[in-house]
Amino acid sequence: MQNKHRAFFPNGVQDVFDWYHGREIPIIAAFDAQASSFLYIQVNQVAKFMTDKSHQCVIIGIAGASASGKSLIASTLYRELREQVGDEHIGVIPEDSYYKDQGHLSMEERVKTNYDHPSSMDHSLLFQHLQMLKSGQAIELPVYSYVEHTRTPETIHIEPKKVIILEGILLLTDARLRDEMNFSIFVDTPLDICLMRRIKRDVNERGRSMDSVMAQYQKTVRPMFLQFIEPSKQYADIIVPRGGKNRIAIDILKAKISQFFE
Repeated sequence: MQNKHRAFFPNGVQDVFDWYHGREIPIIAAFDAQASSFLYIQVNQVAKFMTDKSHQCVIIGIAGASASGKSLIASTLYRELREQVGDEHIGVIPEDSYYKDQGHLSMEERVKTNYDHPSSMDHSLLFQHLQMLKSGQAIELPVYSYVEHTRTPETIHIEPKKVIILEGILLLTDARLRDEMNFSIFVDTPLDICLMRRIKRDVNERGRSMDSVMAQYQKTVRPMFLQFIEPSKQYADIIVPRGGKNRIAIDILKAKISQFFE
């Protein structure tokens, strides 16, 4: 990254914003001494987002590799902010809900779906739903069945919220979705760590074999990450290392998102 400035912020979240106030600096890196890592922030985008409170519905996108910790960041932000403002003002939408309807295909064809490729997603419907939420309209969120490998007849009714947290692996690969986001985050976790988490999750929680998890990782997960997901990192306003355990990132986001409810 060019024109990068590094700074240490001993007093926490507010230091970051006090430090860059009025500066023309594209990127800063807030140092987390406890974890010995940096939180990269594209300042100009953050400043614009944090000072404009005119939005009827604020869309925050959280992207990154499978098992990178993006869902943990999304759920942590939602849980902690919900305690402050209530369910009616904040919600979470998973990109996974927008896998394409495959009801017209045989089960043999459905199981061949590459869930890590952008073509597996109905981003057109997601784009439409984001526009509806921003204009004050409710949506019907699709429900996807991983058992049947297609959508179910049921939907989940979602009313417009002041803040919508959108999370998924392929969000930043689509320019239409990026344009609808007021702010975006990329959770940057090394692939070997993601793989270990994925093995633990899929074997223990989803009843899969180690061989099947590794085969999928080698065939689709890793290649699609390198081809689509990692390159989309360039579009993120914040790049967060260490996933959901990066408390600095969570506190920065919480502090500034909270301003929209004042």
